[in-house]
Amino acid sequence: MAVFALMAIKKITRDVMVTALLLMMSPPSLAVDGMALETGGYDDDRSSMVRVAVQWQWSKRWFQGQGWHLGGYWDLSAARWERDPSADSLSEIGLTPVFRVQTDGLRGAYLEGGVGAHLLSSTRLDDKSFGSAFQFAEHLGFGYRFGVNGAYDLGYRFQHISNGNIKDPNDGINFHQIRLQYWFQ
Repeated sequence: MAVFALMAIKKITRDVMVTALLLMMSPPSLAVDGMALETGGYDDDRSSMVRVAVQWQWSKRWFQGQGWHLGGYWDLSAARWERDPSADSLSEIGLTPVFRVQTDGLRGAYLEGGVGAHLLSSTRLDDKSFGSAFQFAEHLGFGYRFGVNGAYDLGYRFQHISNGNIKDPNDGINFHQIRLQYWFQ
């Protein structure tokens, strides 16, 4: 069991490192505002995921007042899920608009939520059946931005992924995630 876990961690780490390297070498014309790495587990501790993402901040601010506002960003992500002990795995890509209640200075505590469209490489993961490759992914989270110009962002997310009952079966999956993000500007 320990050997399997070690092999899975090495494979996920390799995939994440290659993706992160490619993202860091992307041309400046893409105007990426941030990059994130997150990891999480499913409620029963048998599934894990690793995700890399890039973000584009919105310039629009809504409901400004008293040092806080509602803003947000686009989050484009790629992930790998693994399920123990079966060694089942799948890949996921997604695009999510994320709304965030945050300070005007973009430092300190925040709350966020988003609902996006995701595609899975397989409709099964061990005993889980997702019905379709197309999935909705919604999350609620909180975190803290810190460092010079609020460049670092550490947060927690609860994420539910399912097909929204557009096709049976619709087992869905919930992840608890820790996210480390770096904002370039």
